[in-house]
Formats: sequence, C-alpha cells, structure tokens
Amino acid sequence: MGVGEYREYSVLMSVYYKEKPEYLKQAIESIQAQTLPTDDFVLVCDGPLNDALDETITKKQQEMEKTLNVVRLAKNGGLGNALNEGIKHCKNKLVARMDSDDIAYPDRCEKQIAVFNTHPEVSICSGIVEEFTTDPNTVDTKRVPPETNAEIVEFAKKRNPFNHPCVMYKKSAVEAVGSYQDFYLLEDYYLWLRMLMAECQGYNIQEPLLHMRAGSDMYLRRAGWKYAKTQAKLFQFMRDSRFIGEGQYLKSCIVRSGSAFAPNWLRMLIFKKILRK
Repeated sequence: MGVGEYREYSVLMSVYYKEKPEYLKQAIESIQAQTLPTDDFVLVCDGPLNDALDETITKKQQEMEKTLNVVRLAKNGGLGNALNEGIKHCKNKLVARMDSDDIAYPDRCEKQIAVFNTHPEVSICSGIVEEFTTDPNTVDTKRVPPETNAEIVEFAKKRNPFNHPCVMYKKSAVEAVGSYQDFYLLEDYYLWLRMLMAECQGYNIQEPLLHMRAGSDMYLRRAGWKYAKTQAKLFQFMRDSRFIGEGQYLKSCIVRSGSAFAPNWLRMLIFKKILRK
C-alpha cells in the first residue's frame, strides 16, 4: 500500500465484568466523536458481564448498528487472550487499541492515520497519555514515550516504549510475530519486543492522544511477588534474545522488584516523580 492510502481503521477494545458502565460509555463515545470515524469497532466481552454493562452495550449496538461488532467469550481469560481473539475480527489493515475506561482525544485516530500515510515504514504508532483520577481535564501526570525508532529500541531495553491504551498498529505486523501472548500484565510489552526484534519500526507522536484513568488501583496491580516474577521473566527473555546484556538484565530485575515490593504510596511516588518524567 502506497503513501497516503490509509483511511479506514478498526478499533479493538476488551471489557470485563468489573468495569463501570459509565466508564465504558465514555470510552466508546470518545471513539464515536473521532474527527476521522471508524467503520469497524470490535468490542470483546471477556467472559460474562453484568446487566448494567450488557444494557450499555445493547444501547450502543442500536446506535452504531453494523459498526459495533460485539465478540462474547464464554469465560474470562485475561486481556492478552481477549485481544488475541478480537484482532481476528478486525477487518481493516490498521487497528487502534482502546481501553474500556479511557477517553480518546477527538483527533487521536486522525493524527495516527497521518503518521502511517507519511511514514509507510512505521508498524506501531502511539503517543502521550495524560493520566487522571476523576476529571479528565485535571491531569495528574503524563507518560511521554520516546519519539523515533532508534530512541524507542533503546528505551525498550528498560521500560515499555509505547502507551498501549492509545497504540495503533498494522494488523499484519502484529500477526506476523504471533499476536498477543499470555504474559501476566505485560502482554503488550512482550508483543512490542517481538515486533522490534523482527525489525518493525515504531513512532510516538509527541502530543497527548488519550486521557487515561489512573488512581491508586492502577499502582496496586503493579505490586507483589507475581508482578515482580513476570517482570524478571520478561527481562530474562530480553537477555536470552540478546536484546540486552547481563548487566542491564541484573539492573532491571533489581530496580523493578524494588518497585514491586514497595508500599503503594511509594510506588505511586516513583511512577509520578521518576517514571513519568
């Protein structure tokens, strides 16, 4: 496909029973309000939901008609599994990821499509997310990922180089490396590493694309033995693949396990004052 030919994109979102219906409604409506609308919104229900969520989805199906494609999974299998199933249902060459509790900027997708049209070598495009607790217009902190592919590769050796909730990628490039695979809370990071190792090019728009709902719950998920273990496993994969050396592997394991076992207030401080700079 030549330069300037991308217009259509699919949206991929997963929702599960613990989501708040009003958050889901806001998330979907931020996609409905895009300056460049989608013709294919794939919503994966990760296991049975509840009446309030089902009612919200039914109303949106009536509004959006054929644009909203609801995929229901029999049981809850986690984000990686849900997205892996959902991507199979995406009909366009470009897929925009969206979480069920975030709010996209109205021009988010238009800006990302422009990147794919001007830089045909790019396979993954993300941007800045603005984290908030209650009011999207009150920004707690920003996560600013590196811009160029060379910076992205270097950054990926230590931290996740893309903001998954506002990423857009070429479906074929994701599928070529085996799509999402099970990796507790790090399915996206593991996918980006495999794509970068396969020489896929990345780019991050240096502008805010998404209001991301944060709060203390988000930091609690990044705690404890299970999270420390999954991080060590990811860095081990990077070392075994020769993406990083032994020194970086040891340093990352020590730093990350320190954060995982820190009290929640301290972890929030680390993220806000250090990792979000």
